[in-house]
Amino acid sequence: MKILLVDDHAMIRQGLVLLLRQTYPFADITEKSNGDELKAALHNQTYDVVVTDLFMPGPPVIEIIKQERDAGNKVPIIILSMSLPERNAVRVVRAGANAYLSKDTVPEELIKAIQFVLQGRKYITPEIASLLADAYLEDTEKKPHETLSDREFEVFQMLAQGKTVSHIAEDLKVSINTISTYKSRILDKMNFTSYADIIKYAHANNLI
Repeated sequence: MKILLVDDHAMIRQGLVLLLRQTYPFADITEKSNGDELKAALHNQTYDVVVTDLFMPGPPVIEIIKQERDAGNKVPIIILSMSLPERNAVRVVRAGANAYLSKDTVPEELIKAIQFVLQGRKYITPEIASLLADAYLEDTEKKPHETLSDREFEVFQMLAQGKTVSHIAEDLKVSINTISTYKSRILDKMNFTSYADIIKYAHANNLI
């Protein structure tokens, strides 16, 4: 079995490799460390399953998933994230991911999730199923942050964490002007006037 494992922290990759080897001792595990490498790997090779972090340097993972699905790539993709499910799970599943796992549940859930997705199924925990149901049944106006694109939402979260425009540009490997443009769009779409509004809103809505 060929597994693509992507995370920008080497120690996390090492731990995941050890975990995977317990169940799949003869698997061919390819390690990558950012969005650019994930995208290139998916273009150049075929895999049985992809296990990837959600937030890494390079192109947003959620956009890569959308592009691969639009191109007809049906490889099972399992997302790992430190963020709480209510912050990103619905977006990720709608983009085409087969599973969303919080990193603190990985030892108990990852192998189970792999077994599910290899059968062509989605691995949806009860918590995420509830979030998806709420999103489906939601008939009120969108909340301000729900008007943001996936890339804008990623930048919004990074700004809310206190990162500067230059640091975000460095993390995402884009220009400072690009991030400044995203910041302006965020302020406009959410009807905010300052950076402080972003932080206040994010904390009030448990988005970081």
